[in-house]
Amino acid sequence: MVASVHLTNNDTGDDILLKANSDGIIEITADYDGWTIDGATASGGSTTGASVIIDEGVSVDGDGWRIGTATSPSTVTVKGSLTLRNSDIINNGSKVIVGDGGTLVLGGYATTTSDLIEFSGSANTPAGGGGTIEIAAGTTPSIIGYITNITDNDTIIIDGMTADNYTYSDGVYTLTSNGTPINGTSSFQLPAANEGTKFTVTTKDGKTYLNAVDVVCFLAGSMIRTVDGDVAVENIQIGDEVVTFDWKTGVENVRPVVWAGTARATVHANLQDDEAGYPVRILKDAVADGVPYQDLLVTSEHCLFFDGKFVPVRMLVNGSSIFYDKSITAYDYYHIETAEHSVVAANGMLTESYLDTGNRRSFRQEGKVASIGGRAKTWEADAGAELCVDRAFVEPLFRKLEARKSCITEGLRHAETVALTDDANLHLVTETGAVIRPVRRDGQRYNFMLPANVASVRIVSRASRPADVIGPFVDDRRQMGVAVGNVTFVTAARQENIVAHLAETKPKGWHADMSRADVAWTTGNAVLPLAGLTEGNMGLLSLNILSAGPYVEEVQKEDAQVLSA
Repeated sequence: MVASVHLTNNDTGDDILLKANSDGIIEITADYDGWTIDGATASGGSTTGASVIIDEGVSVDGDGWRIGTATSPSTVTVKGSLTLRNSDIINNGSKVIVGDGGTLVLGGYATTTSDLIEFSGSANTPAGGGGTIEIAAGTTPSIIGYITNITDNDTIIIDGMTADNYTYSDGVYTLTSNGTPINGTSSFQLPAANEGTKFTVTTKDGKTYLNAVDVVCFLAGSMIRTVDGDVAVENIQIGDEVVTFDWKTGVENVRPVVWAGTARATVHANLQDDEAGYPVRILKDAVADGVPYQDLLVTSEHCLFFDGKFVPVRMLVNGSSIFYDKSITAYDYYHIETAEHSVVAANGMLTESYLDTGNRRSFRQEGKVASIGGRAKTWEADAGAELCVDRAFVEPLFRKLEARKSCITEGLRHAETVALTDDANLHLVTETGAVIRPVRRDGQRYNFMLPANVASVRIVSRASRPADVIGPFVDDRRQMGVAVGNVTFVTAARQENIVAHLAETKPKGWHADMSRADVAWTTGNAVLPLAGLTEGNMGLLSLNILSAGPYVEEVQKEDAQVLSA
């Protein structure tokens, strides 16, 4: 046990002795800058490292920290917030662990050795989930390659970079924008144990959020039909026999559970509801009389079974009988797996068992232990039924469930009213930050007077997701600004067509996967290069806006009380 820890001032050599608590843990409760965190010598003459906790609610700036020495590796666990900068060093063998709810900011910090930073979850210990590591602007994403134990609901934030997706090949992740790699270094490779981790990618306020969420599972209390009756999912163990349904023949089967796991989720409230991690509550009788027979809580990507197809529950959220339960901001969730992906019953409603698409390591096991190897499965090759996100199938289902609200006797919510606007607030922003408003609008054509010597402009507008303005039954969660067709630049001497936004490789801020070759959608902030057209010349930039809006203007919350039908 470590009896004490020396913090040695790296400038003056002065020491501060911090005494450990009864468990041998040092708790940092103030901002100690410029210190070496070094363990004391334990009994028997062996040198052991310090174990330091930065507690919840405490924010510490390392600013010259040296964590551990060559003979005395140390561990810092972050439950609050820690910032490491270029002057900070984690000596080989030492590590920083980001706990559930903790935040580590790498403020330009660059490490030359591996496996020094990790989230608290791992394959053999209770998964942490909900930790955040933020990489400051100017630090390349390759530093992600030194981060281990990434589990579901952990988040990596890259400041100063706006990616909208990534590619993965042979262990290498490459961040992309509009389908092309981002300028500069945008690739990284995770340690072997984390290769294949799936991320959702969200851009907000100039930052890219990589959220390791592949959560398709039940919350505690979900009653799974077994040969012994309905059993709470948290009590099901390997070897238990569950009732499955062959939807092609209508026959019930019995299959043993081959794996069961649990993990922890923490909601990221700053993201969209469907990406934040809120669980979805399906009220009693929301699907049919007695279906479910009591409220069911599942994660947003969990699939329900209808007419031979699996549909993600997020596409059926109506805000009243099926809604994101925002009263729950942290929770345990559970998986049960049968040898084959199956249709099972939870609270009397048909849904899915676990399909291992490569995230099994994110969960801990309780009870019986099984070692399962082999390849990760896919929906295309291994699913028990088709995964369907087609609007033609999902929207009628959504409307049918929404119409059942009058049948709900308790728990019904007022749906949030989304105010929409058709005003795109379209304007240009130059490289110097100058805002240019249209001088004239003729139908779909917007005209802007540009000063001389402007190398590029950004086309800025409101932006919203089709899933928000049309309905969750539309499986399109991209931020859509305006659809731009023909673009011209006119001076007194000539007229030039600008087609950079229509090229196969597009500038930053344009969606690349639209079906028409003569139009491209912005993300709400798209770069338009002018290729020297304004050198020595002012002129009129004319944009043909083929489509715009509607956009989410604001969310007005009605009386939050629970209603009774």
